[in-house]
Amino acid sequence: MLTAEFVKDHARALGFDLCGVAPAASFPELRRIREWMSRGYAGDMDYLPRTAAKREDVRRVLPSARSVIVTGTVYNVDRPYSTEIADPGEAIVSRYAWGDDYHEVIGRRLQDLLAWMRSQHDAPFDALAYVDTGPVHERVYAQYAGLGWIGKNGCLINPELGSWLFLSEIVCSVALEPGVPAFDQCGTCALCLEVCPTGALVEPRVLDATRCLSYLTIELRREIPEALRAPIGMHVFGCDICQDVCPWNQSPARSDDSAWQPREGLDHPRLLDLWRRTDEGLAQLVRGSTMTRAKSAGLRRNLAVALGNSADPAAARVLDEVRPDAESGSFTDPMVQEHLRWARGKKP
Repeated sequence: MLTAEFVKDHARALGFDLCGVAPAASFPELRRIREWMSRGYAGDMDYLPRTAAKREDVRRVLPSARSVIVTGTVYNVDRPYSTEIADPGEAIVSRYAWGDDYHEVIGRRLQDLLAWMRSQHDAPFDALAYVDTGPVHERVYAQYAGLGWIGKNGCLINPELGSWLFLSEIVCSVALEPGVPAFDQCGTCALCLEVCPTGALVEPRVLDATRCLSYLTIELRREIPEALRAPIGMHVFGCDICQDVCPWNQSPARSDDSAWQPREGLDHPRLLDLWRRTDEGLAQLVRGSTMTRAKSAGLRRNLAVALGNSADPAAARVLDEVRPDAESGSFTDPMVQEHLRWARGKKP
């Protein structure tokens, strides 16, 4: 017989650090999504308005759903936080992107879990598995599954493991015993709101994505607003600042999983090294990682901004060089050219 405890035990055997069950229901937090979008906070992420109705209730994704199994996987590795990096020549890449693409790695483990569930259950059942890819607000279901609470920075925080967690879920028609919802333990702390370089956290648990460095360096496919370029600093893909300063991440769990270890070229990467790569060289470096989402032109745009912000004389000289591949690839993109002009104007 398939039970919640059996599922949790097998999830741990497959390498998941957390597993819990939430009821397939609509919760108050889910009904706030439309109001958040009405404030313009979704920016250019058009897929969010398109799937808003489904995000309000997982049963609109799978009508027969009765349970949402949520897993958590620690991806934190033994490297300094971005807020500890003082070298202006180092490119800052969000820690989740250093290793292999979590969609693929966790997706395979999740499919293994689902296959095992089907082998253990005495009747066929409906199920959908997602790794940050479906119209499911996984943090809300994770909270109701007892995996942690949604912190003021919008991340799920587990009191033992911290917030460096990949979340994934199986929505299924099997009725499993739900966990006990976690309760908020942020207290009066507001460090994440105070240190956000662009004020993107407009209030606790409310993110204006259009000001978030992760959105600006990954999701935005056009010019970065000029007023937000300087606050980007050396960030070339994503941002971890609001997690770096969180007290619950001062002694977090660390993973020794080879999938999350920094690949060669992304272990303390240098801005100039990345900039000097051809488009093919950049593509080779990020192949099989989540950094492919930014595309060549997006990465080149971000590198130009970071080099402009670095105040490094060597960077200024490199930005003035005429590259052999300057008439092809991402260098010909008008967006990249505009950011390159801006960066050249920031000479130390």
